[in-house]
Amino acid sequence: MESQQLLEQMVSRIGAADEAAKQAAAHKLDRLTKPPGSLGKLEEIARQIAGITGELNPDLSKKAVVVMAGDHGVCAEGVSAFPAEVTPQMVMNFLNGGAAVNVLARHTGADVVCVDIGVNAELSHPGLVSRKVKMGTDNMAVGPAMSREEAVRAIAVGIDIVNGLAERGYRMFATGEMGIGNTTPSSALLVALTGTDVETAVGRGTGIGDEGMRRKCDVIRQSLEVNRPDAGDPLDVLAKVGGLEIAGLVGVILGAAVNRCPVVVDGFISSAAALVASRLAPLAAPYMIPSHLSQEQGHRVLMGHIGLRPILQMDMRLGEGTGAVMAFPVVEAAMKLMNEMATFESAGVSEN
Repeated sequence: MESQQLLEQMVSRIGAADEAAKQAAAHKLDRLTKPPGSLGKLEEIARQIAGITGELNPDLSKKAVVVMAGDHGVCAEGVSAFPAEVTPQMVMNFLNGGAAVNVLARHTGADVVCVDIGVNAELSHPGLVSRKVKMGTDNMAVGPAMSREEAVRAIAVGIDIVNGLAERGYRMFATGEMGIGNTTPSSALLVALTGTDVETAVGRGTGIGDEGMRRKCDVIRQSLEVNRPDAGDPLDVLAKVGGLEIAGLVGVILGAAVNRCPVVVDGFISSAAALVASRLAPLAAPYMIPSHLSQEQGHRVLMGHIGLRPILQMDMRLGEGTGAVMAFPVVEAAMKLMNEMATFESAGVSEN
């Protein structure tokens, strides 16, 4: 099947949020022993979860952070403070349970699903989900990062991973990633899709200095000039200046929407995937729960273009899904408040 047809077929399976369930949740929240709206974002999340699942009290206890891993040819341009060899090393760290996301996932009762979608190394581990599309992207500074067909294949991997997890009873997902250099394609996606200035979109990633920042900005400008991505065609932009793990996360987000499950979006890289997903499938946006505001300076701008307001602000910029996993308890707290608080009637409390 031609790539565009395949993508349209995947997107067509996403349904709109359940407005009746959202209204029922709003009515229930207003009957609880508190002033209307006084729990702020917690009430907003409870209404959103109802619209996503069609239920007022869904069981979201089985949850997973899907960590997509891939390498980037643009690292050859010196855009990262770390060498590309760190990507496969960190993947093994995830698989051995030693990374920050593993610690936080254990703390919040979530499972870590690590997917090799484009690591430039041969990896073997019993816990690894091996779905490699290619051995890393090509250098987007000299040509397209990947072909259109490869981008669709990577999206399909993400959808397939979520479908499989949903069949096993998982009801809530988080986006995670690993890929040295991936703030560069994420910034390029933001610029190409929204027209944001390069200087606004680009941050320091893993900790580059001023000279590294100038080089990173120049590389993004060169990549956009060489590839001329079409802002009206999100798949074209993703293929030309994106990344395999970013495309995989687009699929995770779309897959969560297909399965009517909430997907908690991590930081800058994950949000770049969320931006692409929202452009490919506007109906997917209501299924996204933004977790935290990254220290990457373009993240606030990116969130604004999707229409999302992050729950947390903790000055994090690690990625891996760490901020998203930290937001899991907030989502669960919102549901407990809606379903365990007394109503004015049951508690015998006067409303006036």
